[in-house]
Formats: sequence, C-alpha cells, structure tokens
Amino acid sequence: MQRTFIRRCTLGAWLALAWMLGATEPGPEQIAAARRWEPDIRALEARDQTERHPPDSILLVGSSSIRLWDTVAADLAPYHPIPRGFGGARFADVAVYARRLISPHRFRALVLFAANDVTGGPDDARPEQVAAWLGHILEVARAAQPEAAIFCLEITPTPARWAAWPKIREVNRALARECARRPGVHFIPTAHAFLTPEGRPAADLFRDDRLHLNALGYRIWSAILKSHLDARLRAWEELPALPAPVPGSP
Repeated sequence: MQRTFIRRCTLGAWLALAWMLGATEPGPEQIAAARRWEPDIRALEARDQTERHPPDSILLVGSSSIRLWDTVAADLAPYHPIPRGFGGARFADVAVYARRLISPHRFRALVLFAANDVTGGPDDARPEQVAAWLGHILEVARAAQPEAAIFCLEITPTPARWAAWPKIREVNRALARECARRPGVHFIPTAHAFLTPEGRPAADLFRDDRLHLNALGYRIWSAILKSHLDARLRAWEELPALPAPVPGSP
C-alpha cells in the first residue's frame, strides 16, 4: 500500500510539473478518443492540398462553432480566414491533431476555440487538463510559426449547457492563465456578450439546438474577435522602424 501511495504521489507530481510547463501531449486515452475525427482531419488535409491562402491569413482551428461559421469570410473581412474546425472537437482532440491542423499553413494569427471538454457529463476534463492541452497546441503553433500572434476565444455560455457553466468558467479561467504566461498569446473574453442583464444565456443568439450561434451570434462573436485582431496586429504594424545603421559603425 505504501508503494502504491508513493507511485500515486510521484505520478501526481509529474502531472503537476507537466501542466506547469504547459506542453503536455495528449495521452493514450485522448488519442484513442480522437480517432473518430480521422476522416474529418483527412478531409481538411485534402482542402490544404487544393486551397491557396495568402501568408497573412488568420487560421481558425477548433470545434463545430468554427466549422459551422459559413459567413466567416464576410464577418472577418478584410482579414483572410482559413477555417479548420471539425465536429464536436475538444481541446484534447485539437491537441492530438495540432501538427496536422497547424503546420501546413502560413498565417499572421492563429485563433483557437473548442467548447466540448466540459459538457456536464461524467467524462468532463479538469481545468488543469484542458489548460495543459492548450499548452501543447501553443507549443506546436510556436514551432510552426514563431512570429504569429495567437488568440484563444473564451468558451461561450450556452442555454444547452447552462447547468455546466460553473465548471466551464473554471476551464475558462485556466485557459486565461495559460495564455497570460506566454508572450504573444491572448485570451479573448466573450461570455459577457452572450448573457442577458439577468446573467443567463441570451436565447436569441443561438440556433434551435441552444448550443451553436445563429447569424446574430456570429456577428457579435466576430466583432469581438476583430476588435482584438485590430488592436494587436495593427499595433504591431505601427511599431516604429529601427533606425538605419550609421555608415562605418560597428
């Protein structure tokens, strides 16, 4: 029993260290669960082979809220989006496929959104697990494109998952902390825009499934995202140029 206790303590310490490093790769359980998305990932890879995008595009990676965003090109104009959303993806699933989703692209900024790690069920992930999977995704993105800005959108409060909102808020806090400790990574709060004055989800911003945004919801979502893209990317563009070297100087 003592040996078992020591092994558990050692494992717990290792997981805590991995989470603090923020680059924990998905384990066998997450990899096995993500296999159901393999056809979706291959379909996205097929699009990568046929589509052409400018190197200053905005790459959007995540779950069905990205996949269902039919008006993304108009909503984010003049930015050029590359939407790469799939199914009911979790951060765990995005972490499994991060290299295949991100590495093929050149992009000015990466936007991440996944909302299914916590749904109110018995298999909900813990906040520190979700933050660790985000950390792994960020490491992959930095390796692929070190100079790009990265944005993580807050998980939206929805009528369908309102009972799980306290747990989802904890995940949002963990995601925000993970973003805050990494240069060039920005957490975008959005929940306030989808709540009524009484503090409940605004039903008129969601589809009949009470889970996904409708056209008005997407307009609000995109306006928030664009305001952050404008603030971060234009500020970078407007930095003064370095002075030219004086001839003969070392």
